[in-house]
Amino acid sequence: MSNGLFNLERPQNEPTLEYRPGSCEKQVLKEQLAKMKGTEIEIPLIIGGKEIRTGQTGKCIVPHNKNHVLATYHKAGEKEVKAAIEAALQAKHDWENMPWEHRMSIFLKAAEMIAGPWRPVINAATMLNQSKTVHQSEIDAACEVIDYLKFNSYYMNELYKEQPVASPDAWNRLEYRPLEGFVFAVTPFNFTAIACNLISSPALLGNVVLWKPASSAIYSGYYLMKILQAAGLPDGVINFLPGSGSQVGTPAMNSEWLAGIHFTGSNDVFNGMWETVAFNVRKYRTYPRMVGETGGKDFAFVHQSAEIESTVAAIIRGAFEYQGQKCSATSRAYIPESLWPEIKDKLLAETASIKMGDVEDFTNFISAVIDQAAFNSIKSYIDYARNSSEARIICGGGCDDSRGFFIEPTIILTTNPKFKTMEEEIFGPVLTVYIYKDSELDEALRLCDETSPYGLTGSIFATDRTAIVEMEKRLRHAAGNFYINNKTSGAVVGQQPFGGSRGSGTNDKAGSKVNLLKWTSIRTISETFVPPTDYRYPFLAEK
Repeated sequence: MSNGLFNLERPQNEPTLEYRPGSCEKQVLKEQLAKMKGTEIEIPLIIGGKEIRTGQTGKCIVPHNKNHVLATYHKAGEKEVKAAIEAALQAKHDWENMPWEHRMSIFLKAAEMIAGPWRPVINAATMLNQSKTVHQSEIDAACEVIDYLKFNSYYMNELYKEQPVASPDAWNRLEYRPLEGFVFAVTPFNFTAIACNLISSPALLGNVVLWKPASSAIYSGYYLMKILQAAGLPDGVINFLPGSGSQVGTPAMNSEWLAGIHFTGSNDVFNGMWETVAFNVRKYRTYPRMVGETGGKDFAFVHQSAEIESTVAAIIRGAFEYQGQKCSATSRAYIPESLWPEIKDKLLAETASIKMGDVEDFTNFISAVIDQAAFNSIKSYIDYARNSSEARIICGGGCDDSRGFFIEPTIILTTNPKFKTMEEEIFGPVLTVYIYKDSELDEALRLCDETSPYGLTGSIFATDRTAIVEMEKRLRHAAGNFYINNKTSGAVVGQQPFGGSRGSGTNDKAGSKVNLLKWTSIRTISETFVPPTDYRYPFLAEK
């Protein structure tokens, strides 16, 4: 039993290492990359702390060198999912009754392990399995993972402090209970940090978790799981279940003990989850919490007063970093006619200078997209634009999957503001530009707001403050993360809580206290010190 009120200081964001030539961190990471690349491993399921091998297997490959196998992983089926539910529920009593400061200490220890000896491991795993450059991996798999673990611990500490006022004769308090059942976490391929947040934020609050990682990011997910185990996470609190959506998701969501879903992925999958939960709602012991971050069709809206060089730099970074495989990537741009000639020249020249290739060459800005399915999908959009009378490719457009899944940074110019590539999420290094007349700013803002079903991120570029105010107002619901004179991607934990609405999800802001609230079921406790002894109220007395 704890006898103390504990206070966690607000953390500082983890500094980003730069991996400059000759630096110690670069040498250590290069050695780790060579070691992991040269060793093929076997990845089991982890259920109740035990390694389970099913014999149904898949391969973890290197997207920029598709014939290179990093690991063979085992797939879960209905039998294993049911075993994981049982293991989670068995672990639940002790975990939710563990003093919160000790739960928190496990995740804080994991953060320090990643900041120290495990940093090159998780970075190398992410670089190899997800084709992230050293910079993209460092800010994701190292810094953002650390930030999520530290800031969520801090937010939990702050949340627990939020208590009601007392009346003169009673003491009122709030108990932040975990949910009654398990949380099903479904994590994407593109951010190791998102995977970490989706599993750890519910667990931090005393919940138990079934974790289905994306099939194209099982390698880094496995190392993340091993780090949490090494930090002291009790068996069964988080259960690692690679496998197909149907084989893992169906039995998980059909369980009466489903208490929550923590999801990042496509709209179609999340919509299907909602439908399944609605169909099953009468069998659940509680209404499941649904938290999802889905798609984006993120915009850069340029005003005639915008500064050219910084606008171009932000658009290139926003559109092409990590091959555009971010739900926050800049995918459509609205540029005024008066600025287009100058922006065009600089945009094309800068995009043409981008180097693409193996992530082990630290001079490359981008690498391969994640897999064959992604390559085929992105290429289909490029081909559509190439064959359309309403658009033309003004930069890039090359696609080569002979060695890895490489797609050139591509810029499409369209005359139709509702062209297919202006509306639909592509999830690749493809930017579509629409030129509007300076005199038709209002109409262009309306198009920006209404064209896409999403509402995740967006940027405006202007130096005219009156214009900034107007654009901020007009695009109020177009983006949950709204940037002024900066790129659409790169939300920092603790600084820009992340999430959007409309077709982009439930907007339960990752990296904030708001998200943690979803994983608690609050109990109000009121203790009356001197209870009344007569049922009669004063108003009942006669004159």
